[in-house]
Amino acid sequence: MLVAAATAPLAVACTTPPPPPPPPDVLEDLLRAARSDAALATAVGAPETAAARTEHATRLAAEIDRATPKVPTTSSPSTTPPTSVTPPPNATREQLVTALRAAQKQAADLAPTVPAHRAGLVASVSAGCASLVEALS
Repeated sequence: MLVAAATAPLAVACTTPPPPPPPPDVLEDLLRAARSDAALATAVGAPETAAARTEHATRLAAEIDRATPKVPTTSSPSTTPPTSVTPPPNATREQLVTALRAAQKQAADLAPTVPAHRAGLVASVSAGCASLVEALS
C-alpha cells in the first residue's frame, strides 16, 4: 500500500496533458512581410532594399523568439515562420513599392497596440519601409 501511495503522484504527472502552445505572436505577420519583401527586392534588383528588409526580419524574429515562452517538448521547433520565400514570377519594382507601403502601414497600425518595449522596433520597421519607398521612387 505504501508503494501505491508513493507512485500515485507519478501516475498523475505522466497523464497530465502538456500545456497548449502559445498563441501566434502579433509580430509574425510583420516578419512574413519582411521576408517576402526581401525576396521581392532581390528579384527586382534592389539589393539595398533586400538587405534592409532582411535586417527587419532578423530583428523581428529575434524579438518573437525572445518573447515566446518555451514549452518543453521532445523536439524544439523554431517559433518563427520558415525563412525561404519565393518571389512572384515577373516581379516588378511597382510590386515592391506596393508591398513596402503595405508593410509600412501594417507596422504603423500595430505600433500603438504593442507594449512599449516592442513599439520602438515596430515603429522603426514602419519608418524604414517608408524610407525605402522614398529611395525607390
